[in-house]
Amino acid sequence: MTNKILFERQADWGVVTINNEEALNALDWDMVKALHKQLIGWAAENAVKAVLIKSAGEKAFCAGGDIRWLYKNAKTDPAGASEFFRDEYTTNALIYHYPKPYVALIDGITMGGGVGLSVHGDFRVAGDRTLFAMPETGIGLFPDVGGGHFLPRLNDGLGLYYALTGARAKAADCMAAGIATHFTTSDRHGALANALFSAPLGDSAHADIEAVLDEFSDDPGHAGINNIRGAIREHFEYANSMEGLMAALGGASDEFAAGVLTTLSRMSPTSMKLTFEQLKRGHELDFDETMKMEFRMVRRVMEGHDFFEGVRAQIIDKDRNPNWKPAEISDVSDDEAAQYFEPLGDDELTLP
Repeated sequence: MTNKILFERQADWGVVTINNEEALNALDWDMVKALHKQLIGWAAENAVKAVLIKSAGEKAFCAGGDIRWLYKNAKTDPAGASEFFRDEYTTNALIYHYPKPYVALIDGITMGGGVGLSVHGDFRVAGDRTLFAMPETGIGLFPDVGGGHFLPRLNDGLGLYYALTGARAKAADCMAAGIATHFTTSDRHGALANALFSAPLGDSAHADIEAVLDEFSDDPGHAGINNIRGAIREHFEYANSMEGLMAALGGASDEFAAGVLTTLSRMSPTSMKLTFEQLKRGHELDFDETMKMEFRMVRRVMEGHDFFEGVRAQIIDKDRNPNWKPAEISDVSDDEAAQYFEPLGDDELTLP
């Protein structure tokens, strides 16, 4: 048992509270396993009509997975540490296929693993403090937890832009991009939750919940992402390869392209190459096949160099000076990248 994630019943609802405030509500393995078990139980319980997931504190919904633990353990036992991802991805798939309405209140930092706990549900309610990002290319990883499914389905190349750059999106951006379904000011999230718990949920529970969410919807204001949406579309929507994208950005004369190129120059070349291919393939795959693909990828990443170097530079030593290997995108061949996507044989991710 863990007290870092709490479960309770409120009327017709099963309520999850992520309660790991000291670590910005980051997910550790025990939390993932506890959530999976509880969601399975509530799915089979007729009295539970819907699930709400929220967080303790004001800073974060969930800032990601337990990267420090992975850094420590995957160095010596990459296969064993990868079992964390097996359980996490299985839980992501459970949320995606959940038989009852699933509502996430994503007020605060929502990154990495926190995105996996929210974006695959029916409703994502942003607040004033919402800050979304998938910053994995900066630590030698890739936008996993189903990023290969939802990101390429965002319009105008936004998914690839967020995936490669790790750009942050506030509430209005999340609404404009389709990451959030509703916006309610932070000071009304408590009242919103109470209204949801008080709403009678009949045979049309999904519609009943949506009516409450619509009633509490506020105006998030101007979305900054819309100021650069045209430039994102121009460069990212029809890019055919990571190398081609970098060349096009380098040959452009606009300020946007120069800024993006500077950002990408700090990212792991291997991660960028893998991420581009992940989203390209994920656009054609269903959700479960995407999760299987991502497990193949992460299993290989845990045996490589850049994840450990990225975490060292960004989180452990904080010198912000990773020594990527290879150091240039041109040195990551298509054949090398393709190996990350090869089947794992008996080690494949199996989903029910």
